[in-house]
Amino acid sequence: MLKGNFFRGLGYLGEGFQLIRQPGLRLFVVIPLVINVLLFGLLFYFLADLFSELITTAMNWLPDWSWLQSLDWLFWILYGGVILLMLAYGFVIVANLIGSPFYGYLAELTEKHLTGQEVSTDDSWSAIIKDIPRALWREVQKIVYYLPRAIGLFVIGLIPVVNLVAAVLWFLFNSWMMALQYVDYPADNHKVSFRALRSLLGETRLSAFGFGLPVALAAMVPILNLVVVPAAVCGATAYWVRENGATRK
Repeated sequence: MLKGNFFRGLGYLGEGFQLIRQPGLRLFVVIPLVINVLLFGLLFYFLADLFSELITTAMNWLPDWSWLQSLDWLFWILYGGVILLMLAYGFVIVANLIGSPFYGYLAELTEKHLTGQEVSTDDSWSAIIKDIPRALWREVQKIVYYLPRAIGLFVIGLIPVVNLVAAVLWFLFNSWMMALQYVDYPADNHKVSFRALRSLLGETRLSAFGFGLPVALAAMVPILNLVVVPAAVCGATAYWVRENGATRK
């Protein structure tokens, strides 16, 4: 039997957007956000330059009299759409890798804001820097968990008739992964293993799906996905404080 509250879970992302505006939390929202914007701006620039060369090459293959020569603008529209979608889906993975040390500390500050209690005693910049390898390894664990299941769903999507169910399974799986991804930050601060976290989320699975659903949708929207990551971290911390406490009652 599924436990938790789906509608309560839906509210955590909205709470996260409110929390990232708190003065004590803004710095650890802005720093990874600026890094990610710069990174993806450069990526978009170089991809645009590469695609420009590909369009020129393709146009040179066409006869001068061909009406297709006048459709280079269409290639640019298609390019923009494809790149935006690629960035939308890829942004969350890369943003989490880059910002993981900051997001762990953001989760710690958010929990302190919500509970008034210290999570750890070492809050120096040197501690954040030293924590980078461990934080990156935690992200790798999530990717290793995600990839085989994603590949399995991809294979299911290739099977006629069965692939009708694949879209629903993908959506549910992505919602679950978003909850797992972000609740992991406060869980890691409490030295909860990734395996134990999956079990804890399973105890309030409906709440987990409720939280992960809007995060998964927001991550697909360009521009919005720039701010959804820190908001999801804060919302996931609120989830951890309330849902994890609920499972202990």
